Amino acid sequence: MTETPHQSNVGPGHDVSEVDFPAVVRFGVALVVVAVAVHLLIWLMFDVFAARAARGGAPLYPLAAGQERRLPPEPRLQTHPRQDLRDLQTQEDEILSSYGWVDRNAGVVRIPIDAAMKLTLERGLPARPESAR
Repeated sequence: MTETPHQSNVGPGHDVSEVDFPAVVRFGVALVVVAVAVHLLIWLMFDVFAARAARGGAPLYPLAAGQERRLPPEPRLQTHPRQDLRDLQTQEDEILSSYGWVDRNAGVVRIPIDAAMKLTLERGLPARPESAR
């Protein structure tokens, strides 16, 4: 049997000739050093940005000077959406729980929901005649 060069190392154990363990350790250490350096640079960058923001507000653009009081075109955003929602719900609750005219000319009125449910129970729901089905 003739032996080829790559078969001479075959045997129990593991192949130590393929992995350079010190190089792997150096790579790991270098990776940690680079990660720490990047984190430090980001931390310094945020400190610089925070100091810049603390010094003064956003610079005014020359074309926007004197335009502070001008309103933007419609539709405008809500400045207090939660309060607007509360006001809308209060207005709707008032409409749903009070008597009032919907259309005075046509004689259409609105009644509170509780009163409408009681009237519906007393009078029943309208139904079609049996022959129309």
